[in-house]
Amino acid sequence: MSDFAKPISDTAKSMANVAKPVFSPIKRVIKQGVTPIQLAATYNKSDYINIAEYLVSEKLDGVRARWTGTQLLTRNGNKIHAPEWFTKNWPDVVLDGELWTQRSSFEAIASIVLSHTPDERWRTVKMMLFDMPVSHVPFATRLSTMETLVRQANSNSLTMIPQFTLGSQRVLEAKIDEVTAKGGEGLMLHHKAAFYQDGRSNQLLKVKRFNDAEAKVIGYVKGKGKFAGMMGSLIVETPAGIQFKIGTGFSMKQRRYPPPMNSWITFKYFGVTKKGIPRFASFRHVRPAKDLPDL
Repeated sequence: MSDFAKPISDTAKSMANVAKPVFSPIKRVIKQGVTPIQLAATYNKSDYINIAEYLVSEKLDGVRARWTGTQLLTRNGNKIHAPEWFTKNWPDVVLDGELWTQRSSFEAIASIVLSHTPDERWRTVKMMLFDMPVSHVPFATRLSTMETLVRQANSNSLTMIPQFTLGSQRVLEAKIDEVTAKGGEGLMLHHKAAFYQDGRSNQLLKVKRFNDAEAKVIGYVKGKGKFAGMMGSLIVETPAGIQFKIGTGFSMKQRRYPPPMNSWITFKYFGVTKKGIPRFASFRHVRPAKDLPDL
């Protein structure tokens, strides 16, 4: 199995004699917030890391959430108004995860979980756990603790993002192609021995076939030809002040009803020009203000 995906159970066994710290997960916090919050760095194939030292999972394109032990918060500390039944029996500890339904459904997920009035659509949502903010404890040990907490909670709405290992960089490249072809966003690599840290970590890596970023809508270009009477392109501005147009990635409905002025969108691109303008920028989705990353 050295050249194929290995289940997390094998990894947990191999780490059993390496990382044995006994720790208590962080209990519910009095002052609600999302600090510390760990962020991923970008994987670079030229870095030649030892893939076997990392646990791998799919990068889910949902709404990141922090369970404080009493309530759900967005990455910015905004309360998520989940139904009471959704978090029933969840552990009294702090956990990080992604509120998610299925691939390529960010806008639908955001409309459900960021609404102030929860409804039955929450039945389709799960909290997909990927970490817990505990310092000085290796990731593999944190992962084992989360698996135990999920089993004890026995909740249909609380589960783990599957973690596995890969035997080589070649297999990693094949896996990212497989996930992307199925509509996935990419993969996450998390070093087995990594400690949780506030801010960006070079031991937590995102692997994608494209880059993405946020920009603010500052104008519109009228459509021509088959787009006559609709929006042809958005004029956007990045937090760094770079202005450019985005004319692809929109549905016909989105062209008829484009993102509002001053709203934020997520776009994908493939590198930048010498002037810093994103190459081949394409619209992905509107980014709700409650879920904006630090810009």
